[in-house]
Amino acid sequence: MTNNKKVLSWLDEMVKLTKPDEVIWIDGSDAQKEALEKEACATGEIKALNPDKFPGCFLHRTAQNDVARVENKTFICSRRKEDAGPTNNWMDPKETYEKLSKLYDGAMTGKKMYVVPFIMGPAKSPFAKVGIELTDSIYVVLNMLIMTRAGKIALEEIGDDGDFTKCLHASKDLSDEDKYICHFPEDNTIWSINSAYGGNALLGKKCMALRIASYLGKEEGWMAEHMLILGLQDPKGEITYISAAFPSACGKTNLAMLIPPAEYAGYKVFTVGDDIAWLRVGDDGRLWAVNPEAGFFGVAPGTSEKTNPNALHTAMSNTIFTNVGLKDDDTVWWEGLDKDVPEHAIDWKGEEWTPDKFNKEDKLTSCAHPNSRFTAPARQCPCVSDQFDAPQGVPISAMVFGGRRATTAPLVYQTYSWNHGVFVGATMASETTAAARGAVGVLRRDPMAMKPFIGYHVGDYLAHWVKMGKTIPNPPKIFHVNWFRQDENGNFMWPGFGENMRVLEWIVKRCKGEVDARETAIGYLPNVEDINVNGLDIDKATMERLLRVEETWKEEVPGMREFFSTFEGRLPKEVEDELDALEARLNK
Repeated sequence: MTNNKKVLSWLDEMVKLTKPDEVIWIDGSDAQKEALEKEACATGEIKALNPDKFPGCFLHRTAQNDVARVENKTFICSRRKEDAGPTNNWMDPKETYEKLSKLYDGAMTGKKMYVVPFIMGPAKSPFAKVGIELTDSIYVVLNMLIMTRAGKIALEEIGDDGDFTKCLHASKDLSDEDKYICHFPEDNTIWSINSAYGGNALLGKKCMALRIASYLGKEEGWMAEHMLILGLQDPKGEITYISAAFPSACGKTNLAMLIPPAEYAGYKVFTVGDDIAWLRVGDDGRLWAVNPEAGFFGVAPGTSEKTNPNALHTAMSNTIFTNVGLKDDDTVWWEGLDKDVPEHAIDWKGEEWTPDKFNKEDKLTSCAHPNSRFTAPARQCPCVSDQFDAPQGVPISAMVFGGRRATTAPLVYQTYSWNHGVFVGATMASETTAAARGAVGVLRRDPMAMKPFIGYHVGDYLAHWVKMGKTIPNPPKIFHVNWFRQDENGNFMWPGFGENMRVLEWIVKRCKGEVDARETAIGYLPNVEDINVNGLDIDKATMERLLRVEETWKEEVPGMREFFSTFEGRLPKEVEDELDALEARLNK
């Protein structure tokens, strides 16, 4: 399928190492995809669902010890240990190649090797990056066909001499002890062995699109971020594009697919991406963004007609469900889908399940695994943007950071400058909830929601943000939001979900210079009357509490300093200066 000698030489080397019985090139055709689906159904690797209710959909169950990303088995193998930094596990690349080569030796004997060429980003785009994943799993192949632009199109993109990210994956025997997800940033290489779960095995996703891409972005002058991208269209038809980063459990996908409330007739939200954004400076001096993925790898539990109808409708056809429950009519179910709990089902472990088997003290007794997933084509989303495949991407007017804070952080505020925005993103945090292990209310800081995904030193990552600010003539404005403020009784003060449109409206107005704001110690805060609360059961006193600078802000500063002290002396001075400036403003 290709004359690219770099591809053929690497493939030959990997075939000799893993020793598959057969090598099959994935061409991206419907006929080949359907043949693979038929083969996987015959072996039990996947199961076809009810064709009337879920056309083109399949169910897959992973091994019970292989249900999520494994951060303790994920490594950045930079040549120098200090370049991996305090947020990453590190292994020496030479030693890692030697150690893993012994594990890969003959790992595909008796199996087929599938060669999956794929593009991250739209084809023929300045953003586009090509990878080639070698895998022994049809499940991985079928997911990659949804999540990326895969097949001949990718080989055409690199031609006879182009470079690519080398991605080697072997399921092998799913040994926990010998499970490794290793990234070699200087070699543009990813090796994953002994896991068949999405984030560890679909190497175009977090592995390439964030860890490797963040390193490439630093070297090449662009950014790879854990951000959604949405377009907000006003009644005049004008669209403003926003990117936003949130840690887990903060409503990221819901915001990406937001449905405006009834009070916003004439407004629409379009989804460009729900998880990852690649950003670069355009010819007009603005920051432009693409979603490098072609599909959604969404968490199933909690997804419903109420919480996210657009995501649910996206997944009703041509979708792969992983570790969800199977009802007797060959349809799927998960906790939070609806109140119609099945009287009998097959659970995520493949075992008989009835509601009495659920023990709320043990989430693994649920019908669907808490991290069960759906892999669905993004183009099926009812609110997908018509710019989804635009090679140039979309121009970003606002960047938003957010966390889950019961106190302190107001509903929304705008930063004073790009560097102030970098500081706010660097210190963004969420509080642990009762659902998490350990103490409740503990702050976990997660710079730009990228802590597990930065492919190099976190201090150098922030320095790259600062450097990018100097190269963007017309940078987006930067904001922070918090949908999760609580009153003294533990009740949420803001309704969230679609009502977050009201905050986005203020953000857009600030970008256009259509509304004023109050200058405070932490940034620009809205005037209470400038957040539209028509139709909401929320009084002025509550809004004033949501939009004020609390005394507890002074208590944040020592924690921020302590967090930055872990950066091994590589925190950019510009970010440290912003912390000093915040402290000075708070003490005035």
